[in-house]
Amino acid sequence: MKFGKIDYLNLLPFHVFLKRSSLKSYTKKSIEHKKDVPAKLNKALKKNQIDAAVISSIESRYKKYKILNMGIVAKRDVKSVLVRKNSKNKKDPASASSNMLAKILNIDGEVIIGDRALKAYLTDGDECFYDLANIWYKKTGLPFVFGRLTCAKYTSFYKSLAKNFTKRPVKIPQYILEQYSQTRKIEKEKIIWYLKYISYKIETKEQKSYRLFLRKARELGFKA
Repeated sequence: MKFGKIDYLNLLPFHVFLKRSSLKSYTKKSIEHKKDVPAKLNKALKKNQIDAAVISSIESRYKKYKILNMGIVAKRDVKSVLVRKNSKNKKDPASASSNMLAKILNIDGEVIIGDRALKAYLTDGDECFYDLANIWYKKTGLPFVFGRLTCAKYTSFYKSLAKNFTKRPVKIPQYILEQYSQTRKIEKEKIIWYLKYISYKIETKEQKSYRLFLRKARELGFKA
C-alpha cells in the first residue's frame, strides 16, 4: 500500500495515530517517503504513484476516486489558510482548494497555506491577514473542508482506518510535539492551540459545505 502524507501540522494527530496503528512497519516507512504538499499529492494520486492520501478537497471529486468521511476541516477559523492583506495577487502552488476558495470569496492578495501561513500569522498578527475559513463561515454558516481522505484502491482498508481515527481524540506525546516545534520553529503551546481549530470528521454540515464549495467552483469554470 502506498499512502501519501501531507507533512503539515494540521494532520499531526493523524500521523500520531498512524504511528501507533497496527500497520506493518514497511507500510509506515513508505508513508514517510511519500510525504508532500496537497497539490503534489493530487497529481501523485492521479498518476497512481500512491493509492490514497488526504488531498485538496476540490480535487477529490473524480469518478475513479472514493472519498471518505475524514479530512481537514475548519469549523470557523483555521489560522493556516490566509490571504495577506495589501499584497499582490498570488496563488499558493501547494493548494488548489485554498486558491479556489480565495477566488470564490473574492479576496485579493497572496494566498498562504500550511505551517508557513501559521508561522506568519503568529509572527505578524491576525490584523495582517484574511482567514479564509472564517470568511466562508460568516458567509455560509458552515465549516470548510480543505482536504479529504481519498483513495483509488483498498477502499475498505482506508475506510476502516478513517473510522478508527475519528472515533476519539488523539493525544500527541511531548517528544513528538518537541520534534515538530523544533522543525517548524513554532512553540509547542502554539501547536496545541492551533490544533483546536482543526477537526477531521466529515458529517452532515461538512458534506453540505463541500457540495456548496464545488458548486461555486463550477460556476467559476472549475471542471469537477
